Amino acid sequence: MRRLEPAGLADLAEAYAYPDTAPWLRGNMVASADGAATFEGKAGGLGNEADRRLLSLLRGLADVVVVGAATVRVEGYGPVRPGEWWGDIRTGRAPAPPLAIVSRSLDLDLDAPVFTEAASRTIIITCAAAGEDRRRGCAKHADVIVAGEDAVDVAAALDALAERGLTRQLTEGGPRLLAQFVAAERLDELCLTVSPQITAGDAARIIDGPGSASTRLRLGHVLEEEDFLFLRYTRRVDDGGAS
Repeated sequence: MRRLEPAGLADLAEAYAYPDTAPWLRGNMVASADGAATFEGKAGGLGNEADRRLLSLLRGLADVVVVGAATVRVEGYGPVRPGEWWGDIRTGRAPAPPLAIVSRSLDLDLDAPVFTEAASRTIIITCAAAGEDRRRGCAKHADVIVAGEDAVDVAAALDALAERGLTRQLTEGGPRLLAQFVAAERLDELCLTVSPQITAGDAARIIDGPGSASTRLRLGHVLEEEDFLFLRYTRRVDDGGAS
């Protein structure tokens, strides 16, 4: 074992740069020390200012931010806005990445700022079962991708985003959507903030879905600030430890 010393955040953009492999799906989640993905129903209650800065940076590095519709509703999502301190990390790209919302039911407030104030047109990912009329209505406010028949096929959804040139992919969950990506063996990287608090209760873990799946990970780095740990893992792709 070795002691982990506090690390500065000045070189975050380099530390979290996407690999050349494309497409690449990065998950960013926060959990309490006892494993809860939310506090009082929201993930936002677990973070601190450093966590919010990292969240902003990861968004700036990404081509697209993928999130479940339930998380949009619960967390009160707005559009992704450019970070004043992003510098040149988005040179040659739109000022901010689009938000891609995964929704089978299309139970969405299409007049919300996440659609009306987005710097890059919001994307809705749904399935054929949502119905043509509903999809047509959503298409007036967002780009619509149909992936799957009775349910959203998350692997097909990621492929469709990549076909649009959105290969540096970031998902912020929630836990059920992240579970689907893991089950489909499409999660390449996990960035996990460990919050220095115990919440108890029955909150879900960061990955919460039916069945079980095992993905071996390689630790990329650990950063620390104000007792928060910022872990970056990548998926191992063979027993020899390559990732």
